Amino acid sequence: MIGGLRALTSRGRSFLASGVAALLCALALGEHDLLRVGVLVLTLPLLAALVVARTRYRLGCARRLDPVRVETGNDSTVTVRLENVTRLPTGLLLVEDTVPYAVGTRPRFVLDRVEAQGVREIDYKVRSDLRGRFPIGPLSVRIADPFGLVELTRAFTATDTLTVIPEVVPLPRVRLSGEWTGGGDSRSTSVAVAGEDDIGPREYRQGDDLRRVHWRSTARYGELMVRREEQQWQSRGALLLDTRRHAHRGEGPRSSFEVAVSAAASIGVQLARDGLGLRLVTDQGVHHLGDGAAGHALLDALAVVRTSTARSLESGVTTLRQGGGDGLIVAVLGELDAEEARALARLRHGGVTGVAVLLDVRTWQQVPEHHTGTDETFQTARTVLAAAGWRVVRLPAGTSLAAVWPEAAKDSYAGSLGTVTAGGTA
Repeated sequence: MIGGLRALTSRGRSFLASGVAALLCALALGEHDLLRVGVLVLTLPLLAALVVARTRYRLGCARRLDPVRVETGNDSTVTVRLENVTRLPTGLLLVEDTVPYAVGTRPRFVLDRVEAQGVREIDYKVRSDLRGRFPIGPLSVRIADPFGLVELTRAFTATDTLTVIPEVVPLPRVRLSGEWTGGGDSRSTSVAVAGEDDIGPREYRQGDDLRRVHWRSTARYGELMVRREEQQWQSRGALLLDTRRHAHRGEGPRSSFEVAVSAAASIGVQLARDGLGLRLVTDQGVHHLGDGAAGHALLDALAVVRTSTARSLESGVTTLRQGGGDGLIVAVLGELDAEEARALARLRHGGVTGVAVLLDVRTWQQVPEHHTGTDETFQTARTVLAAAGWRVVRLPAGTSLAAVWPEAAKDSYAGSLGTVTAGGTA
């Protein structure tokens, strides 16, 4: 009963106060009719509070997001399923789901009545222009009496997560060479040439299939030996994203940093479709993506990446140098000085292919239609990278990556002047 009184609405409190006032006036004036009215007005909110407090609705709640991963600016549909698991019908239900301000306003719905064992589904859409992971929920249900005198709130604890990934731009297919490295125990070409007994065995490891036990070698070495797996070849590459705050210009979804993140996502998805095993590196070091790094894990990592306070790319360059085995390095870069460009240029050696998507950040400070050239800092960085054999793609403000991406297929040449690149001429 006390819980019900605490749940009185403004209307319920007004009825209660009016009833008490009518009773006092009736007693003072000796008006029996006014006394009856006062008792009636006072009894209504008390009865409503008693009924609502004793209500034992048992509601089940489930939520579904379709899709759970959505690009910036696109809609995701949230479906809330409420089930009355008791044998009593509910009264008026006021349903409200909790969503962050970034994805929209809080959705509110009114359900007149849910029959015993009945189910109701509620749909609403969420959208965000900002990347990130956003919690959806918990759901709260307010139970009200038919007169609106009492409202009792009950909340669920379950939440779901909406992942807003950067925009992925479809890119034209560009042939990029990469170093093929193996993922098994021996080269498959050797397996094809050698007989089964000639395949070099290894020690048994926990979890190995017993059908691979090599009995002749087991007898020879006195311990359990198994045949080596055939080599699985996979092309490996690294994706470097420049997240330094001072290297970018602009604010919000159209800033050079957001364009860089979108470019990294677009390139990563394209390379993943081509079967390239990727690792994501920033100026803070390597991001551990786990399984499926070339797919959803990469986009999930880019969904939450933020600008850093780092002043140089040294940590990222060191990570790339120590990693080794990358046949392809794609760098999405902001403003780059000559020293940083030289450090990055030294990563390209031997059979390594280097592609630099160099954002002309100066153009984010101007109206895109009026920029006519490149500044000295950008030109120096482009020249240093091109001289080291990197393929440099210039990306100014207002230009789609898809329009300039074909330049990544063109080999640069060292020491030459007058190099023509997409979006400008040096």
